[in-house]
Amino acid sequence: MSSPVTTASEALPAQAAGAGKGASRLRTPRRHVPGRPKRSVLLTVLTGLMLLYTVVPLIWLVISATKTQEGLADSGGLWFADDFALWDNIRDTFTYNDGVFTRWLLNTLLYVVVGAGGATFLAILGGYALAKFDFPGKRAVFAVVIGAVAVPGTALAVPTFLMFSKMGLTDTPWAVIIPSLVSPFGLYLMWVFATEAIPTELLEAARMDGASEARTFFQVALPLLAPGIVTVLLFTTVATWNNYFLPLIMLKDSDWYPLTLGLSVWNSQAETIGGDVIFNLVITGSLLTILPLIAAFLLLQKYWQSGLAAGSVKE
Repeated sequence: MSSPVTTASEALPAQAAGAGKGASRLRTPRRHVPGRPKRSVLLTVLTGLMLLYTVVPLIWLVISATKTQEGLADSGGLWFADDFALWDNIRDTFTYNDGVFTRWLLNTLLYVVVGAGGATFLAILGGYALAKFDFPGKRAVFAVVIGAVAVPGTALAVPTFLMFSKMGLTDTPWAVIIPSLVSPFGLYLMWVFATEAIPTELLEAARMDGASEARTFFQVALPLLAPGIVTVLLFTTVATWNNYFLPLIMLKDSDWYPLTLGLSVWNSQAETIGGDVIFNLVITGSLLTILPLIAAFLLLQKYWQSGLAAGSVKE
């Protein structure tokens, strides 16, 4: 009859085998579960650095907008001063120099509504036509669009100024609006988006039902282009809202300045003899300038993200 008691010589190999199995289980790499994003320490660190690079200037702007002119010099950049003057700075920004800030704000809205809105509409028409119609010279148009995207806007500023000067349009709002109507990147983006978002069979079905090309575009194609339209509108709005160099060379009358150029004039007053130093108003005006852009991105974020992702996955 065998003994129920296990000897030490028999137990030790069994324990060693169990320990070896446990160690092998610990050394087994974690398998990636489908549907879960992979973790990367390097990517997390880089994302954190980019977050700091983006958020810290915004935090500095918000904090500095609460300070008076004296508080800006007497306190640290990333902490509040003894006096909270945000509401006084906002009031002074809108009332300084007979309320010229309000005029600059309305000018900027005019340039954005007419310029960026017109650029978006032209990009929609051009992108739809290039994506869904075949015509001679289509490859040449594609090459021209790609080349125009690669050319920086500052390289065309001087030729544009000379052309508008010959036409007598300088120092008028049209000198800023008309160049803003051309958006090669917006055209290319709508071209790519329309190619993927609008099924050709749907257009052919509408035409077979007797719909005209205009009705097919506005009632069938346009609703499908909504995410791309929002994306292009955001890009053109930001480009027009932040436009500085073109108004700088086109406009001499300060009544037609946009916010970017007007705030630059306020900032340069400190460099002139006897000029009024109003850095607190410049900072507050800068904060007020970016608020509409932040609101637009937050409100249209869902459509913007879906527009950027369109065509990234091939089914």
